[in-house]
Amino acid sequence: MSDNPKIDEATQEPENCRVTTAWVECLPAPNISCRLSNGTEFRFSGEEVGFNKTIPCRNVSGYSYKVAVALSLFLGWLGADRFYLGYPALGLLKFCTVGFCGIGTLIDFILIAMQIVGPADGSNYIVDYYGARLTRLSITNQTYRKPHLSQ
Repeated sequence: MSDNPKIDEATQEPENCRVTTAWVECLPAPNISCRLSNGTEFRFSGEEVGFNKTIPCRNVSGYSYKVAVALSLFLGWLGADRFYLGYPALGLLKFCTVGFCGIGTLIDFILIAMQIVGPADGSNYIVDYYGARLTRLSITNQTYRKPHLSQ
C-alpha cells in the first residue's frame, strides 16, 4: 500500500517532485514476510516503509489554469491572456486588432480552455491535484497498434 503523496499547496504537485517524478513511500500489508539477501526473514507490521516507488508529476512554474481561462474569457480581446502566458508579441497583436475582431479571442479561449496553448516557458498549468486535468496522448512510429481480429 502506498500513501497518498503530500501535495504542495502552491504548485498542486507532490512536495518532492523533481523533473517529472516524485518518490512515495510504500508500506507492505501487515504480516507479510520477506527473506533478505543474507537469509534472515523480516515480518512487516504494516507500519514500516518497505520500499519507495516513483509516481509521475508535472513541471509547473506559476501559471494558473483558472487565471488563464478567466483572462481569456473576460480580457482576451485585449490580449491579456497571451501577455499572462508569456507571449507578448501575440498579446500586442490581439490588443491592436481588438482580438482579431473577436474571432481570435474565441479561438484563443477554446485553445486555452482545452489546454492546447500553455505557458511560453514550456511548463504546465497549475491545476488542482485531484481536479480535472487533461493528458495529451500522442501517436508516434513507436506506438503499438493492436491488430483488429476479424472473424
